[in-house]
Amino acid sequence: MAARSLEIGTAGMRAAHTIEILRTERGLSQRQLAGRVTALGRPMSNTMLSRIERAQRRCDIDDLIAIAEALHVSAPVLLHGRPTV
Repeated sequence: MAARSLEIGTAGMRAAHTIEILRTERGLSQRQLAGRVTALGRPMSNTMLSRIERAQRRCDIDDLIAIAEALHVSAPVLLHGRPTV
């Protein structure tokens, strides 16, 4: 059985970019956001978060929900991109 490709698609790329934008807008370091995610019960290191933001690591649904909660946004915001004001 052939291994399934782990290529990150457009939704994953958009989520990665949006996570980075929202994190920096809130003045959070990767370590701080990873700490918030961990405090919510989803263990995450700043290295894991860095890889997610650089689209070098897939962000599974549990990660996405916890990151969204830590950033005080809904998960769809991360999937659809930063909302315009």
